[in-house]
Amino acid sequence: MSGPGFNVMIEITRDTEVDEMIRNNETDYSNWHPKAFMEMFMPISVVQTFKGVVIFVLCIMLSGCGSSLPKGEMKTKSPWNTFEEAKASYDNIILNSTTTADLQELGFDPYNTPNVRILSYLDILQRFNPNNSVKTEDLPPTVRGCLASREACLAYEATPSFSSSERVGNVMLDLLKFKRERVVTGWSFNALIVIDHNVVVYKIWNGVPMIDQKTSRKNPLGPLQNSVGSMGEGAVGL
Repeated sequence: MSGPGFNVMIEITRDTEVDEMIRNNETDYSNWHPKAFMEMFMPISVVQTFKGVVIFVLCIMLSGCGSSLPKGEMKTKSPWNTFEEAKASYDNIILNSTTTADLQELGFDPYNTPNVRILSYLDILQRFNPNNSVKTEDLPPTVRGCLASREACLAYEATPSFSSSERVGNVMLDLLKFKRERVVTGWSFNALIVIDHNVVVYKIWNGVPMIDQKTSRKNPLGPLQNSVGSMGEGAVGL
């Protein structure tokens, strides 16, 4: 069959088929989902890892900021719980009167109190003259007399302390290593008590009544900071 009418029918049929194909394609594209798109162009393992990271981040955000960061404490065991308590016991020591038995009641007892060190007369000499730059006549008279007693001369050294460390700030920035802030609080006390023939003849102390330190570290590349640093060191042969 030929003729103008037949040609018109062919053209109409072709146009109908093209329209149908376009509609089908549009329907297929409209049914595409971001999940299907990711699975088509990304490996399944990468997609699963990405999902896990997103879920982890959301859980951290919902769990709160303060409770998710680590904390720690360090304490030198002693009878004293505060700086003031340690200093009060030290102040009760009376030179040329307090005996080793009295020191036991005050808490300065190396045999019953943890972390109290016993120093020999040689250790005492080293403490007062570490570089041999101090003349013997420049030492306190009671210390010179104690050193002359040799084995009868000794000292107690107590170093009670308490330290608390806590990471603070934004949980997400901390866990991803973009920014980490740490606060350290506590106290420390050091006492040196020189004893000659079981009687205290000299004492001296130092310490920090209140420790309050804050450190902050920023990594612009976050978790990639160490990797980039390692690559740089490898490139220059370090």
